[in-house]
Amino acid sequence: MSPDNSKRAYRKQLLLASLLVTAGLVMSGLSLIGIRAQNSQQMAQATPPTQSSPPENQNKPAESKPGGERPTTPPPEPARPDTQPQTQGAPPVLPPAPAEKIAPPIKEK
Repeated sequence: MSPDNSKRAYRKQLLLASLLVTAGLVMSGLSLIGIRAQNSQQMAQATPPTQSSPPENQNKPAESKPGGERPTTPPPEPARPDTQPQTQGAPPVLPPAPAEKIAPPIKEK
């Protein structure tokens, strides 16, 4: 490529870039003018205000009476832990390794 052609290509690219930047600035300016032309007193509200409702008597817990009895449909039983799991211990998580995978014990130095 000769120097004249490279200068010409550079100028074309620079002109194109300048036109694109100018077009972007014009679009931004027109958008800002459109925003300012709208009524600036508008307010956005994400959710409507909550309306208070009268309290409901059904949601209240029952009144407690001193000395009253607790209703127990199934009779309570004392906790009795199983003695068998205590003597056996926990089951192993993994099965034992095959014999060829077990290494000899480490010797102390």
